[in-house]
Amino acid sequence: MPREFHVAKNGRPGAPGTAAHPLLSIQAAAELAMPGDAVIVHAGVYRERIDPPRGGSSDSARITFSTAPGEHVEIRGSELVKGWTPHAGQVWTTRVPHSLFGDFNPFADRLRGDWFNPKGRPHHTGAVYLDGLWFSEAASLDEVLHSTESVPLWFAKVQPEATTLWARFGPTDPNHAEVEINVRRTVFYPSRPGINYLTVRGFTLRHAATPWAPPTAEQIGLLGTHWSRGWIIEHNTVSDSICCGIALGKYGDAWDNQSANTAEGYNETIARALLANWRRGEVGHHLVRGNTITRCEQAGIVGSLGAAFSEISGNHVHHIWTKRLFEGEEMAGIKLHGAIDTLIKGNHVHHSGRGLWLDWMSQGVRVSANLLHSNSVDDLFLEVNHGPLLVDNNLLLSPVSLRDWSEGGAYVHNLFAGKISVLPQHRRTPFHHPHSTALLGIVDFQRLDNRYFNNVFVGHWPSGESDSRFEYGRSGYGLWPYDEYPASLTTGGNLYCRGARPSRHETDAAELPGLDPSPRLAETAQGLVLSLRLDPLPAPARTRPVTTASIGLAAVPKAPFVHPDGSPLALDTDYLGQPRTTPHPAPGPFEDAFHDAFTAQVWPPSNLRFYTA
Repeated sequence: MPREFHVAKNGRPGAPGTAAHPLLSIQAAAELAMPGDAVIVHAGVYRERIDPPRGGSSDSARITFSTAPGEHVEIRGSELVKGWTPHAGQVWTTRVPHSLFGDFNPFADRLRGDWFNPKGRPHHTGAVYLDGLWFSEAASLDEVLHSTESVPLWFAKVQPEATTLWARFGPTDPNHAEVEINVRRTVFYPSRPGINYLTVRGFTLRHAATPWAPPTAEQIGLLGTHWSRGWIIEHNTVSDSICCGIALGKYGDAWDNQSANTAEGYNETIARALLANWRRGEVGHHLVRGNTITRCEQAGIVGSLGAAFSEISGNHVHHIWTKRLFEGEEMAGIKLHGAIDTLIKGNHVHHSGRGLWLDWMSQGVRVSANLLHSNSVDDLFLEVNHGPLLVDNNLLLSPVSLRDWSEGGAYVHNLFAGKISVLPQHRRTPFHHPHSTALLGIVDFQRLDNRYFNNVFVGHWPSGESDSRFEYGRSGYGLWPYDEYPASLTTGGNLYCRGARPSRHETDAAELPGLDPSPRLAETAQGLVLSLRLDPLPAPARTRPVTTASIGLAAVPKAPFVHPDGSPLALDTDYLGQPRTTPHPAPGPFEDAFHDAFTAQVWPPSNLRFYTA
């Protein structure tokens, strides 16, 4: 019979875990919990790493970790540090005994790995926080002592007996504030793979010394699934991770970080993963919904191969890679490799470098009704995929809306308010049997093979400046960047506003110049509201309903655009969940946008059914 184990700050070791006699630590409850049991955590700040030794046995007999109703629970990978003494000016110092760290000292742990760029200096997984404010690591003690910048800094020196820290605290006396430092690599993460069917609900999880997480190595997040199946991660707040917030990714092995940053190295990684149970029914099938993820310097959500057959919906991912102290090829609000048959819906991603980056084997993925804006590199980056991949009903409002380095895509009913950037590739990457991880082939890119139906393209939306360091290929407002390439481009029903231009491949494009010169996103008491002004649609209507039959097949895998269960698609609702008009639906993500002034609450969306519990 399922049991409940309670954890509370007034609990004690060895208690039975009842509501009257709770346990003192979450890990102690995890050691006792069996399939079907629940761990209920009561209010307080818990400084521990949860390493669940077992999972549930099925979706109906899972182990659930949740907060007590109405109570706020924080789990932190940090410890408090006192005993600071003045050093010079606003710089203070302290010595931390190695006993605080145990067998892992983040201040001796350097970031490294495939596709990592340290920008000419060392970086460590340690961190210093003052009343919740995350300080930046200085490259040298001299920088801490003599910096004229307003950015708060720290530096550490690991010695045989202790670790000495220096930090610039400004006018604050750190002995009269809450100063914390990283001591744990992760907060909630099983040490071995195959811990299936866990639910993690309602926690605030902070402060982790997470390592760099490339697709060729074990991907450890502040919260992570470690090559398991069937987790539900919902309604948590995840923040302040050195690298990744939520990790749905790869296990570790002897070949971690040995790819030499090559496509060939990743192909070998995939071959090994197939021997390590990367297949439908064994790995993936996670549900990540309704979480807030922020202040992570690599990715909010990351997953190489392990996010296949999953749903990532209704998450608020923001302020990712904001310190910009290091760089690499794995940095985005959401970064996935091998997102086979994965649904990414209703997420709000902003103030990141990249918003959503789908890299390699995103076959059968659907990106639907997401709000992406204020991302400095791009909103959506599709890299070396062969399709089918479907992008529908999204609001892409950053300076670069889409970076297309893939083929086999269908883009339907989106609002592209930034540039489209196109660059055909010459890399051999895999494609699969439909709805499977089984390889069907590894091919170089054949053609762009893309479809654009019923989209709205806007020229010169006032959405900020793009990061020009990432400008490759040909880019511009509208589909004209495809003109220079021998593209297989199928179009229909697209609408162009304020100088956005159609492709020369297009024969039925409509132009509508009357967009308000200052469209905007605005905060209200209810949420984020989008306002824009569109003239009535020109007649006759040029759009048609979009279905599996009308989209056709992705050329390389010769596969249709369908649901993960193989049933046909009909894109008959809009961003807000409203039914579309037939036989001529409106272009863009809103069915009712074409009148003098259109306003809609776009976050949180009024239609929450797809991600609420």
